[in-house]
Amino acid sequence: MTNSDNPAMRVVLLGTYDLGKPRTRLLRESLRQIDPQLQELHFSIWHGVEDKSVMTGVTARLGIVFRLLIAYPVLAARYLMAGRHDVVVIGYMGLFDMLLLAPLVKVRGKTVVWDAFLSVYDTYARDRATSSEGGWKARALRWMERRACRIADRVVLDTQAHAALMGELHGVPDAKLDAVLVGAEAEVFPAANPGAGDRGGPIEVLFYGQFIPLHGIDTIIAAALDPRGHEFRWTIVGQGQEAARIDAALSRQPASHITRIPWVDYERLSGLMAKADVCLGIFGTSDKAARVIPNKVYQALAAGKPLITRASPAMRELADGDRAGLYLVPGNDPDALLAALERFSGERDDLPANLHADLCERFSFPALVAQWRGVLQRAAKR
Repeated sequence: MTNSDNPAMRVVLLGTYDLGKPRTRLLRESLRQIDPQLQELHFSIWHGVEDKSVMTGVTARLGIVFRLLIAYPVLAARYLMAGRHDVVVIGYMGLFDMLLLAPLVKVRGKTVVWDAFLSVYDTYARDRATSSEGGWKARALRWMERRACRIADRVVLDTQAHAALMGELHGVPDAKLDAVLVGAEAEVFPAANPGAGDRGGPIEVLFYGQFIPLHGIDTIIAAALDPRGHEFRWTIVGQGQEAARIDAALSRQPASHITRIPWVDYERLSGLMAKADVCLGIFGTSDKAARVIPNKVYQALAAGKPLITRASPAMRELADGDRAGLYLVPGNDPDALLAALERFSGERDDLPANLHADLCERFSFPALVAQWRGVLQRAAKR
C-alpha cells in the first residue's frame, strides 16, 4: 500500500455490512474519499431490520438465514474476481463476513481491516442479557469473535474504551486495535440555533432511540414522572427490547406532559430535534454504557442542541466535562437529570449560537476521513 499522498491506494469494501447504520454509511463515504475508485462488494441482508434484538417470527429469521446462504457464495465469487486492491475493509455487522470471507482475502495476500464497531458477544451476553455468558450461544459467539480478531490485521471500534474491552476479551494486542469515532451525518443533522425552540411554553425535552438497557430509559421515565418533571414537556420516541415495560409504566399514572411516539423515520429526526430545547443521551449504568458514545449524542452535538447525557469514560474521550450546553450526569440518577434540566432552564439565554462547534470538529466528516486513512496506513505496516 502506498502512503496517504498517493491516490493509488486501492480499497475494497466487502461483505453484508448494514447500510441502515449511520456508522456504516459514514465509513463508506470516508473510504470513497480515500479511494475514489472504491470497489463495493455488498450483499444486503439487513434491509428493514431496525432492531435485531427484537426480530421475531420464524419467517423473519428464516429470511435472514436464506439471504446469508445466498450472500456468501455470491460475495466470494465477486471478491475472487475483484481487480487490483491493497486493503479490504469489512464493515458492521461483519462477524460472519470475517469468518467466511476474510480467509479469501488472506489467500490473496491482502490486508483485512475489520470495523467491528462493538463486541457482539458483550452486547448479546452481557449488556442485553439475551443469553447467559455460560450458555452455548454466548460461548459460540465469543469463540467466533476471537477468531475474527485473529484473522484481521486491524480491528476497529468506536471508542478507546471499547477497543480496550476487545483486547481484554480476546487477547488482541494493543498494536492491532484502533478506534474511530462514529460521527453524525451533517446533511441530516445540520447545525441550528440552540435557542430555536418555542420560548413561550415549557421546555421541550427530546429522547429517541432503541429501548435497550444501556439507554437507561427507566431514569428518563422516573425523571419525567417526578413532580419536578411535570414542569417540562417530554417527547420519548422509540421501540425495542424494553418498550412494553416502559409503556406499561407510563400507563399507570397520568402523564399528559409526556408524548410517546413508537418510531420516527431517520430522516424526520432532525425535525423533532429542531423543535426540542434540549436533547437526552443515555443514562444506563452497564459496563457497555460506559464505553459507548451513541448516535444520538453525536447527532445532537452536530445539530448544536443542548445535551444531557451520562458522564462516562467514553464521553471523556470526546469532552473532559461539563461545558456550555453539555451536561454530564451520573447514570441511573433521575434527580441529577432533573437538576441538569433546571440548570439549563436558567442559562439557556446565555448559550452561544455556535454551540459545540469545537467538539464537532473532532468528528466532522474530514476528521473521520483522516481517522480512517490512518487506520489503513497502520494496517499496511502489519
